[in-house]
Amino acid sequence: MTALHDSASVTGIDVGAVTDLTRGEGRTYTVDGTQIAVYLLSDGTVRATDAMCPHRGGPLADGQFDDGVVVCPLHQYAFAFATGACTSAGIDPVRTYDAHVVDGRIRLTLG
Repeated sequence: MTALHDSASVTGIDVGAVTDLTRGEGRTYTVDGTQIAVYLLSDGTVRATDAMCPHRGGPLADGQFDDGVVVCPLHQYAFAFATGACTSAGIDPVRTYDAHVVDGRIRLTLG
């Protein structure tokens, strides 16, 4: 986990180099006290969600994912990157964050 306390700018908060991530894997960052999971998709784009599953606190960065969802490794609940909604009824959504790569750096927009 990487702790960060960068200030926001026009293009968001810099959480690190995209080369810190491996395609097909996630990583958890702490930004202003909030744990955020960042995922590097196979096409080189990034997505970001809350780091913990609302069901039992599973580490979402360790889950499997594709272009549309991340799956919690503990109980296989899937959360949509676009909305944060769980595909199973009765499970709270996760927050999603705007994530993009600028000049090789991962930028997140919180809020």
